[in-house]
Amino acid sequence: MKIGIKFLTFCILLSHLTVFAQNGISVSGTVTDDSGQPLPGASIIVNGTTTGTQTDFDGLYALNDVPNNGTLVISYIGYSTQEIAVNGQTTIDVSLSEDSQALDEVVVVGYGTQKKADLTGSITTIKTEDITRTPTSAAMQSLQGKVAGLQVVSSGAPGTGPTIRVRGIGSYVGGASDPLYVVDGTFFDDIDFLNTEDIETISVLKDASASAIYGVRAANGVVLIETKSGKINQKPEITYNGYQGVQIAQNIVKLSNSEQFATLARESGSDAEAQSIDNAIQRYGRSRINPNVPDVNTDWYDLILRHALQQNHSIGVAGGTESVTYSLGLNYFEQEGILKMKNDYERFNIRSKINVDITDRLDIGISTLFSNATRYRPESTAFALAYYASPTMPVLDPSKTDAYPKPYANAQNLGYRGTQNPFPVMENTENRDKIRNTLTTVDLNYQLVPDKLTLKTAFYHNFETTETREVRLPYFFGNGNAFRENAELVKRNATFSEQTWDNTLTYNDSYGKHNLTALVGTSYRDRSYEQLEAKGLNFPNGPGIGDESYYLDLANSIDIDGVGDDGVRQYFFSYFGRVAYNYDSKYLLYGTFRADGTSKYQEKWGYFPTVGVGWVVSEESFLENSNVINFLKLRASWGELGNANVDSSTGGITSDAVDGAFGDVRYPGLVTSSDFEALKWEVTAETNVGLTARLFDNKLTIDSDYYVRETRDAVIPVSRLLVPGETRQNVGIIRNSGFEIVANWNQKVSDNFSFSVGGNFSTLDNEVLDLAGQENLTSGGDTAQRTVVGGTISPFFGLKVDGVYQTDEEIQSDPAAQAAIADGLTVAPGDLKFVDQNGDMVIDAQDRVDLGSYLPTYSFGFNFGMNYKAWDFNLNVIGQGGNVIANQKRFAIRQTPDANIDRDFAVNRWNGAASTNSYPSARGIRNPWSNQFLNSFFVEKGDFVRLQNVTLGYTLPKLNGKFNPDIRFYITAERPLTFFNYNGFTPEVSDGRDTQTYPIPGVYTVGVNIKI
Repeated sequence: MKIGIKFLTFCILLSHLTVFAQNGISVSGTVTDDSGQPLPGASIIVNGTTTGTQTDFDGLYALNDVPNNGTLVISYIGYSTQEIAVNGQTTIDVSLSEDSQALDEVVVVGYGTQKKADLTGSITTIKTEDITRTPTSAAMQSLQGKVAGLQVVSSGAPGTGPTIRVRGIGSYVGGASDPLYVVDGTFFDDIDFLNTEDIETISVLKDASASAIYGVRAANGVVLIETKSGKINQKPEITYNGYQGVQIAQNIVKLSNSEQFATLARESGSDAEAQSIDNAIQRYGRSRINPNVPDVNTDWYDLILRHALQQNHSIGVAGGTESVTYSLGLNYFEQEGILKMKNDYERFNIRSKINVDITDRLDIGISTLFSNATRYRPESTAFALAYYASPTMPVLDPSKTDAYPKPYANAQNLGYRGTQNPFPVMENTENRDKIRNTLTTVDLNYQLVPDKLTLKTAFYHNFETTETREVRLPYFFGNGNAFRENAELVKRNATFSEQTWDNTLTYNDSYGKHNLTALVGTSYRDRSYEQLEAKGLNFPNGPGIGDESYYLDLANSIDIDGVGDDGVRQYFFSYFGRVAYNYDSKYLLYGTFRADGTSKYQEKWGYFPTVGVGWVVSEESFLENSNVINFLKLRASWGELGNANVDSSTGGITSDAVDGAFGDVRYPGLVTSSDFEALKWEVTAETNVGLTARLFDNKLTIDSDYYVRETRDAVIPVSRLLVPGETRQNVGIIRNSGFEIVANWNQKVSDNFSFSVGGNFSTLDNEVLDLAGQENLTSGGDTAQRTVVGGTISPFFGLKVDGVYQTDEEIQSDPAAQAAIADGLTVAPGDLKFVDQNGDMVIDAQDRVDLGSYLPTYSFGFNFGMNYKAWDFNLNVIGQGGNVIANQKRFAIRQTPDANIDRDFAVNRWNGAASTNSYPSARGIRNPWSNQFLNSFFVEKGDFVRLQNVTLGYTLPKLNGKFNPDIRFYITAERPLTFFNYNGFTPEVSDGRDTQTYPIPGVYTVGVNIKI
């Protein structure tokens, strides 16, 4: 009987399966947004089953064995989910609409996520497709021009990341204004080791309310990075992204050629310089074109620069089941430097991220990232030497038979004081860094009360080692400074470790129209650094001997002065909490509080509160039926947080024995003095008001903010009373304020064509409010920078140029010029004329004024993208202005009067009455009267506009068959055009002082994306 029942049951099941199999059909289609843009990665699942797939790069999908009467559930992060009955259809195209509630779920904030509609702070998120469009080793470079209020100052040297500033500079101390980077919960000082292909999103938290949950590391903004993860019920997906490119130096400064250089030398008024031209003619012969010029015309920049290759290859695998998600990645990146020496960067990355649902209430996640990079740093003096090198001299001089290892030409043989040849030091110097980063994260989540109360404990470990090897081989091509006698080898090993243990308790609940999320937590951090270095002399070297001899054991001697052992260890412990409340998704309240403790400062604890409010105006009844406003939110926030980036206290108390005489009696005594710096946190207080809107059926999105950020207790140097010297004290006040706006428009024109256009604009007003009663803070030596109350941080400080003296009569009628002549200086036609600021008829240090700041007062970005059938096109333009650059390499001519100078000066110099009223003469630029102080001739505008990125892509049509990969080819031009007037390689100079900045190359690549 039981056998019969089992058989009958089996037959019934078999019949159902047979019917299902007979009714199963194949369904395919396209998933797009409202504007027709394809949505790659959208999820399509047969309702009630685990059968599903995802869309490809073009938004295409295909499903087999779908029941005729089944229902497809189509979802995509940030869009409303749709359920569509199959009803026997084999082609189902879906257009998803943006849904503010769905979009809100994916905004990453500190220690969790939050609905974007509920945000009261200022957060900008950049997604992977915008990040990977930039061919670079540094992920932050991809954000240039895309985030309002974020300044990204590029670097051209391989393996060197850009300088990042969020809403200006709030600290007088260098490096103390860097933002905090958080990668999957782990703190970093920079993220140059990351592969851009591994990043899912980068979120920039700009205001205090958004950043404060991270406490004392967040005073200068926070950059949150989420790496890629697998998805539930996702079939294994393999991706390959690779490109090959070439880097070409842009805007190469033209130097004076031999004819121009000879003319400058003869016009300089220096007999020695004129004689050096004749010496070059005697040594190298006369030019057949101009017999007054040597038969040598060396373009030094052309010789030290090269076209350099760059390549990147990434392979990723991602997927998931009902209880496990995983994501794995491999990456190889290689970049040659455009400086013609051992100047390269190579990096290999391995990444894994796994999350396992152990039970319905318990899950565990483990992620690891290992990065192994080798960087060869450029010779720092190469570009400066090339700028000053005489074009009348070749690289090699065959007559120098005693030179070693090559017959390098030496300008000293022509009568100059310096060697002026960059190749000896370039070709005999090698600076190598081996950098290894290991990031390990383990987190455990347990739902104490399902869907309401969750406990999370997480351990993060960031471990980095840097092995530095600096090799300086001997060379000889003359006396003085034209030789390196000893072979020098420096080894330096540095180890950095940061361990963090976070514990958080999160409560989520809703009561009618009341929605509440509350979080409390603790964080323990152990941060340590150790460095050991030594220097060896005269190890084996020479022809046929390579780097197998680069070991200290093989050195003849160890330089005791070159041995050092250093380290530091710091501990941090924090308590923090956050409450996010909204009523009916209309009225918003957000607050955080963090107490930070540290061993770094004498003040052990800091307490930092923030509060934010918001009003979703579009939820009000009077806008319920608006045809224009789809979403409108007003928001405001205020908060305080600390800055722990300032170095810890230094100094101490000293005692000196002294004797005193009283009534002819000698008494021994003791005098004590202290230069100890009892520092505490810098405290940043910020107010932010903003607006977020979506208009015209969500086609137009607008975000705007106005902020005031004030750094109190800023660390500045203060002169000590009665004792020479100065100490750092928490007594300054610095304010940054500005306006930011971002607007984007997305439009679907037809089924085959859609476009998007957008831009951002931001302003920055930097002002010093208090220097503790000090008149000013001056630094920078000859290229002085002076900070005063009411001005910006460290603007350049010098004389204001008022033209050029044209005639002797003009000099005779100028009291200031006559006073200088009476004081022993020479003033002649062709010299610069200066503004007598105080009217005392004398030009001196008292006439110096603020010549401008290196901080831009405004910046902007513009983007345009379109899709036409299988083609896609994207364009980005960026720019900034209001800042200045001190052309220090040109200003240094006063100290090197026999050196070359740029062609711009040679062509535009004063060479007779009325020839120019802007440039001095060849004699005047070297005259002490014209360059006794930094002046506005040497301080130039740093404004620029750049075509940042142009990308054109084509996706191949789908192939028939089981193996049906998505393949997209693309070409990219990165930084192909930059428009600026500054006389240098680039207007991007992080501190505004251009002694010689490494050129930022244009990069031209061809690449392919493949997804299986």
